[in-house]
Amino acid sequence: MSEAPKRPKFPLQLDRLAPPAKGREVLRPQRPVQQAAAAATQRVVPTGLGLDSAGVRQRMVDRLRGGGVRDELVLGAMARVPRHAFVDTALVNQAYEDTSLPIGLGQTISKPSVVARMIELLMASPAARARRTLGRTLEIGTGCGYQAAVLAQLSRQVLSVERLKPLHDKARELLAPLRLTDIRLVYGDGMRGHPPNAPYDSIISAAGGDNLPQAWLDQLAVGGRLVAPVQRAAGQGQVLVVVDRTEGGYERAVHEAVLFVPLKSGTD
Repeated sequence: MSEAPKRPKFPLQLDRLAPPAKGREVLRPQRPVQQAAAAATQRVVPTGLGLDSAGVRQRMVDRLRGGGVRDELVLGAMARVPRHAFVDTALVNQAYEDTSLPIGLGQTISKPSVVARMIELLMASPAARARRTLGRTLEIGTGCGYQAAVLAQLSRQVLSVERLKPLHDKARELLAPLRLTDIRLVYGDGMRGHPPNAPYDSIISAAGGDNLPQAWLDQLAVGGRLVAPVQRAAGQGQVLVVVDRTEGGYERAVHEAVLFVPLKSGTD
């Protein structure tokens, strides 16, 4: 008498499995995957974390407001520009502190409070207040490009001049991801301004000399305003100087003490 052939143990015949004991759930390996997919659709993206978050920049803006900056347009511009994208990797943890940081070649990125203060002075001119924009802006000293990015939030066009070629190239690289089409970077001698696009409604300088170059004054539009650091007499440090051009000439006012790199001529 021949024996009946044995059924192979594998593959399992699912229809022949015994039903699960009462109260015991059948294991379904696909369920965790389905649950994870459903949870992903309901996940809330965290905010306020990381240097690229709006929350970090907003805290910086809150400190600026507490320090006396009142122009909400300026504060809004400061909130929109990621300062950490313009500093070296080793210094990113200090990007939103109120401090200047080295950017190479003996140059620095200005303190947020100084950037905000100078732009607020520009925005306080009668013409800028009336149109709620800086108009066409000339920046002397591009540096890493951070201030140019802030100016672009408030200007119709920004012309930024840098005399150091490595910094000019660096600024171009750092600004590219922001896709700000209203900024034009110029490699040249900032003491000469940039005559081809003059006159300018606003002029701002990130370097201070003994006097304001005549070229800047000549390129300032009637109704325009210039803000720049200028060396005090007898080596007593620098102060912010504001110059308004009127139909009758120039009006000058002196503001608080500041510390900027020296203004130099030529290119390098």
